[in-house]
Amino acid sequence: MNKEVGPVLRMSDDIDAIVAAIMDDNPGKQITVVDRGAYTRISGEGELRVTRDSIRRHLGRDFEMRQLEGVMSGFAGRIDITSEEVRWRLKPTVEPAAAGASAPSRSAEASA
Repeated sequence: MNKEVGPVLRMSDDIDAIVAAIMDDNPGKQITVVDRGAYTRISGEGELRVTRDSIRRHLGRDFEMRQLEGVMSGFAGRIDITSEEVRWRLKPTVEPAAAGASAPSRSAEASA
């Protein structure tokens, strides 16, 4: 079973800063970055995260997390998105019994 999670990003002017931010936000984690020309796949085992603050720091300008959705053509694992961070993981953040409660983030699941 593949335990790798993470985004697939379309080429853009911001990609180097986004990759650097993901590396910063996951200290000590082995992260694989595969550049395929038209897209870059970033993956790590179990869980990866990136924060708005890290992306802003690497870009040197403001950044809204919804902008990340525009360059992310796919992802592996489950994704949780808030205005301050994005997490890719294998397991949901909310237990099934609590799924009826309102959640502050959006979640989706895919395999790229």
